[in-house]
Order: sequence, then C-alpha cells, then structure tokens
Amino acid sequence: MAPDEDGGPTRFALVIACVGIALVSTLVPFGDVVLYPFTLFGTWVHEMGHGLTAIALGGQLDSIDVFWNASGLAHCRGYAPGWPRGLVSLGGLLAPPLLGAFILAFARGPRRATIVLWALVAVMGVSVALWVRSVAGLVAVPGVAFLIGLLAKEGSPTLKHVGAQGLGVLLALDTIFGVDYLFTASAHVDGEARASDVANLAEAVGGHWLLWGVAIAVVSFALLALGLKLAWLAPLRLGRRKEAFPEDSASA
Repeated sequence: MAPDEDGGPTRFALVIACVGIALVSTLVPFGDVVLYPFTLFGTWVHEMGHGLTAIALGGQLDSIDVFWNASGLAHCRGYAPGWPRGLVSLGGLLAPPLLGAFILAFARGPRRATIVLWALVAVMGVSVALWVRSVAGLVAVPGVAFLIGLLAKEGSPTLKHVGAQGLGVLLALDTIFGVDYLFTASAHVDGEARASDVANLAEAVGGHWLLWGVAIAVVSFALLALGLKLAWLAPLRLGRRKEAFPEDSASA
C-alpha cells in the first residue's frame, strides 16, 4: 500500500508535525530561535500576499523587504484607493493561513508533499530574482528555500510528509501567533512606526481596526480548523474502485 493512499500515515504525519512544533516552541530551550528561519518564512508569505493581491488588482509589486525582527514591507503601487487598498492589506494577513490550510489539505502523502515542497522552492526562487531586496530577505528566503529543497531531494517519504505538514501548520498559525499585530493600530517596521494592516484596512473600507482584527483572527482559526480536518481525512483511493469492479482492471 502506497503511503499516501491511506489515512493512517497522513494522520501520523499530522500528529508528529503538530507535536513537534508544540515541543520546539514551548519546551525546547531557545525553541523560538530554532523556528526563527520559518518565522521569516511566514513574513515572506505575508508580504507576498500583499504583493500578489496588488498584482491581481491591476497594480505592481516593486520589491519585498524582510527584516531581521520578522517585520516586512511589500512595496506596491498602481492599484486604486478605497477597497482595493483594503484588499491588499487583507491579502497579506490571510496569505499565511490560506497557504497553510492548502498545504495541509493537499499534502496528504509523500508524493503530494514532495510537489508542495518543490513548488515552494520554485516560488521562493522567483521572488528572490524579481522582488526580494532587503539583506535579511536575501539571506533568509534563499536559506529556507535551500532547506526545503534539501528535504524534498534527500528526505525519506515520511520525513517529507511530516515536513510539509509541519510547514502547513506553521503557516496556518502564523497570523494567529502574531495576535498582537492583529490588535494594534501601528507597528514598528525596520525601526519605523507605521500603520498596521488592520488600520489600513479600516481606513480603506470602514469599520474599526479592532473589529477587523477580531474578524481576521476568526477566519484564521477557521482556516486552520479546515486545513487540519482535511489533512486528517484519508485521500480517495482509486484502487478501491478497481477492486469493486474487476472488469475495469481487465480492460485497463
């Protein structure tokens, strides 16, 4: 039985990924240091969310900055004011949980996990070539891409599976872990005070930034729950249908 054709290995990978992240972040000394490269990875996903949303709305993404304190900036222009600006702000906040939920739902097996890992490496490489310009970003993004590529190339099927699910969990939790950023009107980016994404969202489309923070937190929790639920399910098995209809095997 192929490892990705049964719910057992998928559930095992999900449990190991969740337990591993919990242990590293809470019990391992300097666990936050161990996870630091992937914190910067979450920042990169956040800023790419801003940039790709701007592009989808007819604007441009000039560059992306990722800073050592895990803050970042996406330098976008060319989109209309008002609700498009709000969507660009929202795109960054929801990019990590959306991508995390997708990875959890899709990477339900070593083969699909390998596809996810190589796709991440490819997108990170393109972003470095086109948009990433800060020193921290030019170190962190290729560095994490190298680690992910190494896992995709040299890792065992189980390790690839656990690794992809772990990335999914980390991304799904990224916006929730940054709960202080969700509930503030300003943030320090590279030592400079700037309006937060929820403040920009409230200014663009109305409402209070605190209410937007609550709404985004709820959506992030929902995406995390959906991703975990889909990851827990066993993938569909074509083999079962073939066993049920032996004549299909004979004609294949």
